[in-house]
Amino acid sequence: MAVSTIEDDMRNIEDKDLLTGPLINKIFSFVLPLILTNLLQTFYSAADMIVVGLSNVDGAIGAIGTTGSMINMIANVFMGFATGSGIIVARYIGARDPDRTGKAVHTALLTGLVAGIICMILGLAFSRPILVMMGDEGHILELATLYAKIYFLCVPCLSLTNFLIAIFRAKGDTKTPLYALSFSGLLNIGLNLYFVLVMKMSVDGVAIATAISNFVSMLILLVKLMKDSGWCGLRFAKLRIDRNSLRAIIVNGLPAALQGALFSLSNMIIQSSIISLNNMQCPGGSDIIDGNAAGVSLESFAYTAVNSVTLASITFMSQHYGAHKFKRAGLVMRDCYLVASMIAIISMIILIGLQKPLLRLYVSAPLAIQTGETRIKLLIGTYFTLAFMDVGSGILRGLDRSILSTITSLLGSCVLRILWIAIIFKAYPTMFTIYLSYPVSWLLTGTFHLLFSLNTKKQLIRQYGLGE
Repeated sequence: MAVSTIEDDMRNIEDKDLLTGPLINKIFSFVLPLILTNLLQTFYSAADMIVVGLSNVDGAIGAIGTTGSMINMIANVFMGFATGSGIIVARYIGARDPDRTGKAVHTALLTGLVAGIICMILGLAFSRPILVMMGDEGHILELATLYAKIYFLCVPCLSLTNFLIAIFRAKGDTKTPLYALSFSGLLNIGLNLYFVLVMKMSVDGVAIATAISNFVSMLILLVKLMKDSGWCGLRFAKLRIDRNSLRAIIVNGLPAALQGALFSLSNMIIQSSIISLNNMQCPGGSDIIDGNAAGVSLESFAYTAVNSVTLASITFMSQHYGAHKFKRAGLVMRDCYLVASMIAIISMIILIGLQKPLLRLYVSAPLAIQTGETRIKLLIGTYFTLAFMDVGSGILRGLDRSILSTITSLLGSCVLRILWIAIIFKAYPTMFTIYLSYPVSWLLTGTFHLLFSLNTKKQLIRQYGLGE
């Protein structure tokens, strides 16, 4: 395998230079493949629920839906550290430091593998007790437990995939993950249909299909990184933990991991409240759980699109931070907020306009459809506030203020939602009351993110000079 010179590497990076020239075009070219990648992943997850509905197993859709917040609580641990890895790799690329970039890449991959194994063990050990605590019972509990345990067996592959994607994204390449996940996603749908329609399986079939497709996407990305002759190329002889890189990954990744896990904890409390309403209003049934799960699945299309801009803001801001271009960082903030708002508004128009036929792809019971509609109207109708919060969090992380971002998010969203459920929902136990907690927390948290980002930029300009 040919080894490139530093001059070659510089030219490779300049082909995807995020530090010069008009920003809005670069953000769109960076974000669009990322949006497609995330939308494809979301589509494949939605296909899991739609296909499992074809099994005619009562409660199968709701069972998968109830595992979401619990799985995310554990998965967000390694995803947080993957975010930290991407920040560090992007920062070293921005600083034009090939040695530290290579060390960070190899340290990140080992970290991803270890984090995935730990999360797998935790998931296998605690998934059923957590589901019981959330209120799952009877056949829904059995289905949810089966799905979760099979899912967690493939978490090491999923973890390593997320770290690989973070590395590609850090160097400005969002197309490679798109191609890899497109292929593995199509494989996932094919396997879903085979296991459910041919093998007559249910939640276990879609879980196995997910595990196989995650393994395939991991292999594709690993091979691609091995063939990379640049600073970020994988060389097995260099696979070792660099203490400085690991420390930087932990400093930037731990707050993101903690934030993601606690966000999921607050969502688990909300999910538990939804289950309690379902058990009161639909004894022996799952209409409310199913309707909420369908609404969450459709909402995830909007979230992944908006979150693509958040990931872009982290990469762009991290490279600008590494290059000390803090004056231009203000333009990154402006353009990322603008792009995210546009995407949120487009998502709102599409999903609210098509909510009835889309929900009927998942559920048919009137109460289930009504529950899904309530979620879509209230949450998607205010999604610009989530874009406001999410992008602000990414900007703070890119400016090396991960802890500040985490504290603000935890207080403004997690703590507020928990108090909301304990006080407001207890007084007015309806689905509308539950859903209203989201836009209120998004707007409050986003306001503080913006204020802190502006103040941080001013501090950095005073500390380092104007830059470019």
